[in-house]
Amino acid sequence: MDKTSVFGLIIGILAVGIGMVLKGVPISALANTAAILIIFLGTAAAVIIAFPSNEIKNVPKLFKILFSEQKQVNKVELIHLFSEWAQVARREGILVLESKVDELENPFLKNGMLLAIDGKTPDYIREVLLAEIDSMEERHESGAKIFSQAGTYAPTLGVLGAVVGLIAALGEMNDTDTLGQAISAAFIATLFGIFTGYVLWHPFANKLRRKSKQEVQLKLMMIEGILSIIEGEAPKEIEQKLSSFLPANERQAFLEESRDNNNA
Repeated sequence: MDKTSVFGLIIGILAVGIGMVLKGVPISALANTAAILIIFLGTAAAVIIAFPSNEIKNVPKLFKILFSEQKQVNKVELIHLFSEWAQVARREGILVLESKVDELENPFLKNGMLLAIDGKTPDYIREVLLAEIDSMEERHESGAKIFSQAGTYAPTLGVLGAVVGLIAALGEMNDTDTLGQAISAAFIATLFGIFTGYVLWHPFANKLRRKSKQEVQLKLMMIEGILSIIEGEAPKEIEQKLSSFLPANERQAFLEESRDNNNA
């Protein structure tokens, strides 16, 4: 479970709910069927119109990505793995790694290493793997755009809902009590539109883009590791190169640990 997505959603709902209560607005005011239909169903309709069906059908998968923690290879462990492979390849040849590669669960890393073992040139391997990354980024961006567009449509539909509500309110000009209630209900649609647009859909799009960027960085790191093995670089050189993919604090700790191990 992705705790930040869940906690953020809960905090957002609580913030609006508690804020409404503190302002003297009853929570029951949110039970406005017309506003719910205009915002949620209207946003869904706009998104369905804006995107092809092969992208819309991936929305359930996108929600799963948003609220589940994706299993990623630990970068430090990956550096140690490449360092170990480099040592074996320099001593016994890269073909010896074939049995180790068969045990890999990551398909991207496995494919890249198999290309290296098959004797493909570094330029060819880089081109193939970068093309795979580009394709992945395009798929991820199409998913993020669905939520990004929903975040654009929802607030505007909120204004539409308010206009519809005000039109209904103007029909009750002779009854001031009913008029006040109608105007209040009209702005519930605006509340739903702004809330869903800026607390749900736009943040969801950003989360998908961030997760995609993290995956891209990991795969670029794998490419550098694979090419370093092919070019016969020493394990220490590979560790130094791949440590640049680590955050500054982790990189410093890793390099210090690596130096201590080498001096031991």
